[in-house]
Amino acid sequence: MRKLYLIVILLSLSLGALAQGKKRNGSFNTAKTNPNQFLQQQWWLGFKAGVNVAQADPSKRYSILTPTNYSSSVTDKQYDAFKELGLQTTIEITYYYKGFYFSVQPSYISSNFTYSNQLEWVNSTNISETLTQTYKQNQKIEYADLPFLIKYDITGSKLRPFVQVGVFYSILLNAVKTVNVSSLDVASGGTNTINSPPLIVGSKDLFSNYWGVIGGVGVSYQLGNVRLVLDATYRQSLSNIANPQNRFSNDRLSGIGDAQDDLNLKNIMVSAGVLFPMRYLSSSFKSNDR
Repeated sequence: MRKLYLIVILLSLSLGALAQGKKRNGSFNTAKTNPNQFLQQQWWLGFKAGVNVAQADPSKRYSILTPTNYSSSVTDKQYDAFKELGLQTTIEITYYYKGFYFSVQPSYISSNFTYSNQLEWVNSTNISETLTQTYKQNQKIEYADLPFLIKYDITGSKLRPFVQVGVFYSILLNAVKTVNVSSLDVASGGTNTINSPPLIVGSKDLFSNYWGVIGGVGVSYQLGNVRLVLDATYRQSLSNIANPQNRFSNDRLSGIGDAQDDLNLKNIMVSAGVLFPMRYLSSSFKSNDR
């Protein structure tokens, strides 16, 4: 009988130990599986800043002056391509799910584009007597930008190149135009160069809100639980950035022969920043989506 009791006790202890072992293995597997499920999605919040260059393309041209004895194309404005630097700052809010990122990035964007044109007077009785005036104009425009982007990681390592596409809507904040006028006078008995003080004019009424598309590439680097980001984007407006109703409304600009063309705007933007994860597990797991 005592031997039977001893066998029962040993058997009970063995079954208890086996059950305990299964329980521990089960809890380990759960702890190992759940984080992977958790890390399939993540919220990121960050800040970026950078520089941009802009080009304005006229879709339809306008002028104050209408030539009668030569083509009006002679006085057309010549727009420079991606010449002047602008600035932008961005707050990024991004949701990650299984390799895809859905991102809103409200931004402040200040862009500059330049153009120039010439007007020439020639003495009809003595063609050697001329007066040539050159107008160089710098247009600064400021917008609050509301883009929506979809990004995709090409690889899943610490260094992650990505591609992104999206749309944006830009709300006009302010606009200022600076006009530099220089004259070459060969009509007053000699050759004289005259440089006038720059004319600075508020031109917000000449522009309007607009929308467009974005495409770009970038790379992020995982540094602990945060990400360092560098990206480059190309933006193309799909609507007129000018305000047609106020095309001739600025008397100071009309007085020097300037009328606002209908314009499409292109931007090349480069930004760098940092992103912080908003969902955490525990001290034993990193919060990045691995």
